[in-house]
Amino acid sequence: MKNNTINKKEIEKFSKIAEEWWNPEGKFKPLHKFNPIRISYIKENIIDSFKLTNKDKPLNDIKILDIGCGGGLLSEPMCRLGAQVFGIDASEKNINIAKLHAKKNDLKINYKCASPENFKTEIKFDVILNMEIVEHVEDIDFFLKSCAKLLKTNGIMFVATLNKTIKSYLFAIIGAEYVLRWLPIGTHEWEKFVKPEDLIKILKDNNLKLDSLDGMKFNLIKDQWSLSSDKSINYIAKFIKN
Repeated sequence: MKNNTINKKEIEKFSKIAEEWWNPEGKFKPLHKFNPIRISYIKENIIDSFKLTNKDKPLNDIKILDIGCGGGLLSEPMCRLGAQVFGIDASEKNINIAKLHAKKNDLKINYKCASPENFKTEIKFDVILNMEIVEHVEDIDFFLKSCAKLLKTNGIMFVATLNKTIKSYLFAIIGAEYVLRWLPIGTHEWEKFVKPEDLIKILKDNNLKLDSLDGMKFNLIKDQWSLSSDKSINYIAKFIKN
């Protein structure tokens, strides 16, 4: 068992393009397109699970840990919705960009350069976000085990990633990287994609049970993402800690 989930090659890859995080037309354009559906899915599920009623700040007082937060694309909207947000990322460059952007927008977010296994905190979080990160880590079992320890009982963990199918290879790698050039070539490695049943098993071993599993699909004509019953490429899952 490794004691480190940081994949140096992956960190270098994202550090190189860190300046682009907040450019909606830059190298993270697909994530900017992806963000609205992620935000509404997370928000609605948190409100529903915790029976929240605050209209102005719907996620008021909910403690969220955004793992692999990058430049803060999800941390900031969560903060604006009233959550107490902590963001960690193994890339110092990403964290610096995230801190700068939050400061510029007068948002209080606790950013730290760390991975879940070396993140020192006394806090147990209500919600953990693992969005588009599990396919970039070194040891997924140890990574998710480390994440689970940071979640409180009855807390929620959201995981969004890519399924390991022939379709995901054709669309997410050949299509998105080589044909449409939505992503820099080499962004993804198909070997690191995760089948939902494997994810469910790892998290079950760490006392997290699956609550919901949805596919996500992109509509080229509408130029937007939506939830779907098709989980063969992108999917998002919600787990609850026993």
